[in-house]
Amino acid sequence: MKGGRLLVDEPTDLPEGLEVSLALVDDDLTPSERAALEASLDESYAQLDRGELDDARAFVAGLRAPSK
Repeated sequence: MKGGRLLVDEPTDLPEGLEVSLALVDDDLTPSERAALEASLDESYAQLDRGELDDARAFVAGLRAPSK
């Protein structure tokens, strides 16, 4: 924070002067739980990049289909 303003510590491609909304996230994760969550998210993004994720609508439709 500098002069009452939040500073972004990562490069962005947002236009200069753009107003953004911020929300504080208060969770009860321990550092090891946070690391596990972030690792899981990283793996999910990698699966998405490899095209390995299933379509959620098709999955739910399969669950709702009558069993034979």
